[in-house]
Amino acid sequence: MDQALPFPDRLAAELADGIDRLTFKTDLSSWDSGFLAFISRLLKLCEERKIRVEREGLPEGVRQLLAMAEAAPVQKLAGTGQSDESLLFRMGSAMLAVFRDGPAMLGFLGEIIISFSRLATGKIRMRWGDLWWEVEEAGPRALLIVSVISFLVGLILAYLGADQLRMVGAQIFIADLVAIGMVREVGALMTGVIIAGRTGSAFAAKLGTMQVNEEIDAFRTLGISPIDFLVLPRMVALILMVPLLTLYASFVGILAGLLISTTIFGIGLFEYYNQTVAALDLSHFMVGLVKGTVYGSVVAYSGCLRGMQCGRNATAVGEAATSAVVTGILLITISASVLTVFFYQLGI
Repeated sequence: MDQALPFPDRLAAELADGIDRLTFKTDLSSWDSGFLAFISRLLKLCEERKIRVEREGLPEGVRQLLAMAEAAPVQKLAGTGQSDESLLFRMGSAMLAVFRDGPAMLGFLGEIIISFSRLATGKIRMRWGDLWWEVEEAGPRALLIVSVISFLVGLILAYLGADQLRMVGAQIFIADLVAIGMVREVGALMTGVIIAGRTGSAFAAKLGTMQVNEEIDAFRTLGISPIDFLVLPRMVALILMVPLLTLYASFVGILAGLLISTTIFGIGLFEYYNQTVAALDLSHFMVGLVKGTVYGSVVAYSGCLRGMQCGRNATAVGEAATSAVVTGILLITISASVLTVFFYQLGI
């Protein structure tokens, strides 16, 4: 063949409508994939026009490859079709997924409680080096981001309070708003969210990578509990450090309110200080510390849970880190609601 093959569509346009049979008369010593693709498209055109095809004139290799191609099942392209699922169906599926995940979450919580009980009774020995490493990662190395966020939140609270209190000439109570808000609620809440995004995702990524590398399977093979060896130090580290970070965040937020009030709103330094001291008492600090402890626990729990549930590929590690942050913030929000109502009912 010294000429280029015609396009099948052009050839089909030139074919007369009265043709009912197609035969091949070839004497080819060699052919390539282009010829095979041309014949395959031509056969499809003949099938569409109800034209009978006699393949005896084709080379034996071409006939065999055409038979193999026709025998193979047609596969759908991934991701080309659109889902027919309604929004209501997807919402229901998401809710069912949460309920399906419930038993796994409760089971993991039970394992952690058992591990803590073994630690309390001296039946297991924690690797203190791992604990201090996690304490350093979760605490001192998080001070910068906690400082920035807490300062900005304190500034926002001061401006919000000033805008309303100016109407009644009670700007001095900005100190009460900032101090009580930061110590009781906002300091712990913002610290929990920061730690969920920073440390919780890191826990999930580290444990997920160990799942991919089958290191956790190796622990189980050696008779070492991954909960005792990997999860427990991380849980203890956040339970210890998040309350301390909460106190630090509260102090930074109050300092931001002090700076704004004395420089922008004309409140005296000692007036602001005395008003802050009068507004706060020990119960406010206890509420903040309890909330910080709970938030640290749920963040560590979420990060370790998603890391231990991670799949065996790199994509699963990223999904585990994302899921850890989402789960952590969700549990923090639920815990904040429950604790706020609880302390209100107690009158604290």
